[in-house]
Amino acid sequence: MLRLVAGRIVSSIGTLLFVGLALFALTRSGPGSPARIVLGADATAEQIAQFEQANGLDQPFLSQYAAWLGDVLRGDFGRSFVTGRDVAAEIANALPVTLAIVLFAFLIALIFGIGIGVLSALKPGGVFDRVSRFAAVLGLSIPAFWLGIVLIRFLAVDLRLLPPGGYFPLSAGLSLHLQSILMPSLSLAVYYIAVLARMTQASLQETLRGDYVRTARAMGLSSRQVVFYALVNALPPVVNLAALSFGYMFGWALIIEQVFNIPGLSRALLNAISQRDFLLLQGIVFLFTAIFVFANLGADLINRVLDPRQRAAA
Repeated sequence: MLRLVAGRIVSSIGTLLFVGLALFALTRSGPGSPARIVLGADATAEQIAQFEQANGLDQPFLSQYAAWLGDVLRGDFGRSFVTGRDVAAEIANALPVTLAIVLFAFLIALIFGIGIGVLSALKPGGVFDRVSRFAAVLGLSIPAFWLGIVLIRFLAVDLRLLPPGGYFPLSAGLSLHLQSILMPSLSLAVYYIAVLARMTQASLQETLRGDYVRTARAMGLSSRQVVFYALVNALPPVVNLAALSFGYMFGWALIIEQVFNIPGLSRALLNAISQRDFLLLQGIVFLFTAIFVFANLGADLINRVLDPRQRAAA
């Protein structure tokens, strides 16, 4: 088991390094030198050469990548060529904002998605099941940014229950903080509530039809115990889907933050793209990739704990 876990960790790191290499190549494939952007169109060839030498841009590609990767592993994402600011510090300033929205949305999606899925699976064809199926179709069909605009219109403008935009950190007070992230998180969570509810329902219904569930009932286990054991066995595909959802939420959060004028990673990323600040761009995208890769690794490890067949195979 330990060897398998170590193998998965090594393969995840290998994936991250490969993606980092591809990302590094893509950000440097554009026309022109970063020196031209920083020094301006009037810079002489000598000034550009001096800038490239001072920042290591005159080194071979793989040498540049190895130096960048070594710095990243030490937590140093470099200093922006455009703004001169520390990239790690910029990411550290913006990341908590995005993280608060995504974690809250993920929590909402898990609670309601799995809860609705379980209730639907216990009484297939019932009123709750039919209503939840209809709601799931709606949830899958509504774009998150459009839902965000609708929430602003009704909850902030008409009812004045929540602020229409902006962000209050936790240090400003828990109530203000939750008010500022509630609508963005709801906008982000609705799609994943629908996805997780459908997966939970399908997986649990299939598990409840298993022979061992009938055996457990025949042995006199209570309905609650049977449902609990069936749910544990039905969770592996739900865990995999939840891990993927968590990674994708960071991508959608970039759009949601723009709708609600929230100064998270989306603003930093858009600034990096518009200014061709590729060190900041690399840092943010590499961070997203790392979150996605390690979320999937976490899902794999949780599934091995939940599923005895996977433990036996290890």
